Amino acid sequence: MQQAMKQMGINQEDIPASRVIIEQEDKNLVIENPSIQKITMQGQESFQITGDISEEEPEEEGINKDDIKTVAEKTNKSEDEAKESLEKNDGDLAASILELSE
Repeated sequence: MQQAMKQMGINQEDIPASRVIIEQEDKNLVIENPSIQKITMQGQESFQITGDISEEEPEEEGINKDDIKTVAEKTNKSEDEAKESLEKNDGDLAASILELSE
């Protein structure tokens, strides 16, 4: 089959990956344990991806949600307060924890 595809100008290549993220405006599609094939036909490249699909909320620009949760838990403050402190401290967890612990 591969030989026939090559004769027709179609090339298929497996791409190794552990995770694929498709960022959308309101959510991210996450594909765990993906099987990825890159198909080149007549100069056009396309990808076929299969795997375990789930959805995630997109991360806040510049501030990681896990960091917000960590600061909130360590300081017993709200996530909004933790996020505000992280933004003020350029994402520095230690500085935010110290600031909110005072």
